[in-house]
Amino acid sequence: MKRLAGLALSLMLLSGCASAPTLYAARTASAGVGYSEFRLEPGRYRVTFQGGPGASVEQVSDYALLRAAELAVRDGYDWFRVSDRLTSSTGAGSGPRLSVGGGSGSYGGRSSVGLGIGTSFNLGPGPTVSSSLEVVFGKGPAPRDADAYVAQEIIRSVGYGLSRI
Repeated sequence: MKRLAGLALSLMLLSGCASAPTLYAARTASAGVGYSEFRLEPGRYRVTFQGGPGASVEQVSDYALLRAAELAVRDGYDWFRVSDRLTSSTGAGSGPRLSVGGGSGSYGGRSSVGLGIGTSFNLGPGPTVSSSLEVVFGKGPAPRDADAYVAQEIIRSVGYGLSRI
């Protein structure tokens, strides 16, 4: 029993080392980590950031905003408004579980009762979060709106310290 517990603990520790951090970079594969964008029309994009296993909702949302700000500046705009926002998570709810089961049986005048306790651990990399924004760009002073952002300010605050590829 001690060996089994030691093996389970070792596997959990190793699985924690297996997941790489979520870095800010372009998405290179359809199931990969990073940002992608699709131009819907001039001045309007759909920007998506797919986080890696264990990335927080805040980090993934910030990286999607950062990419929208970079596109706005690249295309000559001063600000952008998020007109639609979708954040989704996959693989959630896969933590450790404890289960208890019981049963009884009778055969040839004899009866028995059984009880079992079991645990399970997901040794996978953890849930992943994706943030998708539809953004509209604009020039001049940004509107005073909760969904409007000054592109340079987002780049300064969210992008500070990031090394981009």
